[in-house]
Amino acid sequence: MAEALALIDYGAGNLHSVHNALKAAGAERVAVTADPDLVRGAKRIVLPGVGSFRACAKGLKGIPGLVEAMEERVLQKGVPFLGICVGMQLMADRGLEHGVTRGLGWIPGQVELIERTDPAIKVPHMGWNDVSPMPHHTSNPRDGAGLIEEGEAYFLHSYHFAPDNGRDIAAMTDHGGGLVAAVARDNLLGVQFHPEKSQAYGLALLERFLEWRP
Repeated sequence: MAEALALIDYGAGNLHSVHNALKAAGAERVAVTADPDLVRGAKRIVLPGVGSFRACAKGLKGIPGLVEAMEERVLQKGVPFLGICVGMQLMADRGLEHGVTRGLGWIPGQVELIERTDPAIKVPHMGWNDVSPMPHHTSNPRDGAGLIEEGEAYFLHSYHFAPDNGRDIAAMTDHGGGLVAAVARDNLLGVQFHPEKSQAYGLALLERFLEWRP
């Protein structure tokens, strides 16, 4: 029987496109759900996110039992987890968009506004850009960072994840200076870019995620 994958529906994600991309990558059983019981039975969990950190955090935490079910499955049981865009940012301790908002606290750090160090640099960071894996993760191929390969992906964001520990950075991109493109720790992987909008590169990443055995 194919593995059950939970695509978390909390009113703040590009669910249709992510669902289609996961199916195209080979996922056979994708449950678009906010049901804590279904999440507890999932073999993989994907958390998308579009909009502000504050609105996404409020939506996720506003569903009774959902965060607790995710933490039980991901942090205690160790199932593979993928956060996409704001879904990746929610893994942080806090976000600074529209004031300070607490995140999930799975990877220490905060989400802050992209600084415009050059007037020619536009915010939001929008469009295709390089994804450059960080070499310090290569010693552990089972870590989520091992899923990230060099290439180009589609970005759309005004805020970026600044982890406390550089070893949690799986990949970087450059937009008038370095920005974190992906974070990883054990069975956790978060990507700032949108795999579902990144054509062959994004599809290949989702295929690796579906095969991943951390």
